[in-house]
Amino acid sequence: MINQEISKDMFAPAHIDPSKSEKIAKPSLNFWQDSWLRVRKNKGAVVSIVILGILIIMAFVGPMITPYEYDAQNTKHNNLPPRIQGLENVHWLPFDGTLTRRNGTEYNAYEVRKVDNYYWFGTDALGRDLFARVWTGTQVSLFIAFMAALIDMLIGVTYGAVSGYLGGRVDSVLQRIIEVIVGIPNLIIVVLMILVLKPGIVPIIVALTITGWTSMARVVRAQVLKFKNQEFVLAAKTLGASDTSIVFKHMIPNMFGVIIINTMFSIPNAIFFEAFLSFIGLGLQEPNASLGTLVEDGFKSMIAFPYQMIIPSIMIALIMVCFNLVADGLRDALDPKMRD
Repeated sequence: MINQEISKDMFAPAHIDPSKSEKIAKPSLNFWQDSWLRVRKNKGAVVSIVILGILIIMAFVGPMITPYEYDAQNTKHNNLPPRIQGLENVHWLPFDGTLTRRNGTEYNAYEVRKVDNYYWFGTDALGRDLFARVWTGTQVSLFIAFMAALIDMLIGVTYGAVSGYLGGRVDSVLQRIIEVIVGIPNLIIVVLMILVLKPGIVPIIVALTITGWTSMARVVRAQVLKFKNQEFVLAAKTLGASDTSIVFKHMIPNMFGVIIINTMFSIPNAIFFEAFLSFIGLGLQEPNASLGTLVEDGFKSMIAFPYQMIIPSIMIALIMVCFNLVADGLRDALDPKMRD
């Protein structure tokens, strides 16, 4: 072995720069940035967000890219199956314009009736373009659902915050009112309100918001009771902040995650109720269209022309599943107890 000299310099302590001792190597993330990173790890939520984005865009763009109006009738072209340019020669796809007779034989409805037009989703019994009607109906259903969810959020957050913060006799009275409302079946209240107000977009939104805010109010009340005796609230009281400022500037921002999650879960419920009311004839009236009215119209001729009910039914199922998956992903991301 070769002898090596070990100098005293090799045992000298390392030079440490005090200015870099507490330097953070990675950029710090706030609560929402960290939550977004967690949402991105949930593949189901990400795919659902993309699908919902496409559906929302198509709800506004779809009626514009077709040459037909959603309420324009052409009885000569009634009950035509879907046919799309470029896909009409692909027989294993349901876009070639063929129908099946009762004896099992197939025929091309466009050739038999000598129709040169293309209806991407087919037509209904009055010859109206289903492509335009489906996207217009999606637009209406989403509008009703978002408005109902927004009103539920505003009423529920305010009611629950007041009930939880004031406490005592006020809290007892407000909670008994909620218990009375919850004790009455939700469906009965909604149907009675529609019968009293007559069918329409505004009556449906009002009917959905009569009882929809109760769950939000209970959740917000529980959060306010948890925050009411914490240090940041006591500090705000000591500094002379008003009760309104404490509730709306200090407490509610700390429960944004819970509010967003409950609002996201209420949207598919509103879509389902709107579709149900339309299906039993208490929804929008002709010539207006929603996904529920389209399913109700297609149900009348389900055996002969199944596409008239299948297409809007798929749209309803897709919207509800995507919203539930997004809400589930947000719950996992925003709830501290779900953090890995």
